[in-house]
Amino acid sequence: MPTKFPISKSRLEEIIREYPTPFHIYDEAAIRSNLRRLFKAFSWAPDFREHFAVKATPNPYILEIMREEGAGADCSSLAELCLAEMAGIKGEKIMLTSNDTPADEFQKARELGAIINLDDISHIDYLEKNASFPDCLSFRYNPGAGVAGNDIIGKPEEAKYGLMHGQLLQAYKIAREKGVKRFGLHCMVISNELHAESFINTARLMFNTAVEIYEKLGIRLEFVNLGGGIGIPYHPEEKPVDLEFVGEGIKKVYDEIIVPAGLDGLAIAMESGRAVTGPYGYLVATVLHEKKTYKDYIGLDACMANLMRPAMYGAYHHITVVGKENDTCDHVYDVTGSLCENNDKFAIDRWLPEISIGDRLVIYDAGAHGHAMGFNYNGKLRSAELLLKEDGSVKMIRRAETLDDYFATLDFKKV
Repeated sequence: MPTKFPISKSRLEEIIREYPTPFHIYDEAAIRSNLRRLFKAFSWAPDFREHFAVKATPNPYILEIMREEGAGADCSSLAELCLAEMAGIKGEKIMLTSNDTPADEFQKARELGAIINLDDISHIDYLEKNASFPDCLSFRYNPGAGVAGNDIIGKPEEAKYGLMHGQLLQAYKIAREKGVKRFGLHCMVISNELHAESFINTARLMFNTAVEIYEKLGIRLEFVNLGGGIGIPYHPEEKPVDLEFVGEGIKKVYDEIIVPAGLDGLAIAMESGRAVTGPYGYLVATVLHEKKTYKDYIGLDACMANLMRPAMYGAYHHITVVGKENDTCDHVYDVTGSLCENNDKFAIDRWLPEISIGDRLVIYDAGAHGHAMGFNYNGKLRSAELLLKEDGSVKMIRRAETLDDYFATLDFKKV
């Protein structure tokens, strides 16, 4: 079952009077507690590093929480590198993992002293020409056929990410010849995965590869980044990933493969995003209209510009009606937004309590890849982001966009 909405009906109305719907709100206490649980699950590791995936929730206030809890940042764009810097995350707490990388991203990463994770063997020369080599260089491995991905990332051999096996070995050799002395290895073949064994299998693959690199090239890797991909239970009947089981399972593989090879001390890194903030962010919206035609439609003041996942992936997000959480779900609705796209729906044929105009709806598990995926099609304006502080107060961490924001990049004088 998704986490319980942490705000009472009366308190929510107080918040809405100051910050009108729609808005995203994040539960700081729950995020901190969840991140601590992740660190504890890997407390056995000689060195465990969590580079929070900035793309999941790109807000410096959220990143500041990550920094305070000991996490760094995994960035995939210039803007994300700048957000990490705003939050006080610097040096090798930052990892740049990007695809089809432009020069300015490499240059900013070098300025910040970040670890650079290259996605292609050709990027070695590109990095050398347009920036310089970092103190620690990593390569992203794509193991290709024979390794199972999942529906989001797809088959590894069809993914645009990473180096093939032969390229990987050659890349380390080239980089070493160019003077790089410290190395890491990265791989991510699954996303939003709930099967705990999948992460243990990834670790086995990576640890074997680390041993092969040592035996064939004499390169002792500093860290292995197992990627992210830990899913969250969007559906009420789904169970969360047992982080403790994953941590113990990876420890067993570490002791089985890394220790006998004389590589004990190898650091373990991850880039969890969704698993850290996803369950603890909510999209709050107000019912504007009810339309009865061939179906019964509930129209909100939010739309897919506020939460794209249901329209883009057909993803399920749990919905409750504030004050009616315990009422019988005896009505079937399509819950929609106002965008001029027929797939602008948060739910289709969803059983819910009877809904009235003005009701507040809470859409769950919107703490990652929610506001971050917002857009301005149809002239829709991005909503505010709020932080429910540990003391119960609420802080606005991103204001809602205005029409002035929308028109700011237009030069009417040239029309």
